[in-house]
Amino acid sequence: MIQRLGPRSLGTLLGIMLALPVAQARATDVTGHWQVTITTPDGKITGVASFKQTGHAVTGWLGPSENDPIPITMVLKGNRLTITTHPQPGRTVAFHTCEVTVNGGKMTGTVDTDKGTIEFVKSEPADQQ
Repeated sequence: MIQRLGPRSLGTLLGIMLALPVAQARATDVTGHWQVTITTPDGKITGVASFKQTGHAVTGWLGPSENDPIPITMVLKGNRLTITTHPQPGRTVAFHTCEVTVNGGKMTGTVDTDKGTIEFVKSEPADQQ
């Protein structure tokens, strides 16, 4: 049995359908301080990161400590965050690019496609611990 929807029901259905992408877009927010763990065949490396998000634009830093940040650029698409490092001359970094999936207070993914894994866990800034 097919039932026809009236104008009111159609308006409600359309409103719900339009609101879903907006709710999903707002659900991904990477603003905050993060504890970082990189795992490679050679072992584990730990560090910290801090990100600020305005819409889809994300800025911030990451590094072995707050006093030793590495310049980065980031691109957020949906719940996927791509981070590219830009080390200063003479400086080495654990990865060039990582791609992570954002899931609330945790982000997980790979570094340089297949060289290891990376995990970000949301935390309080050092001065508030």
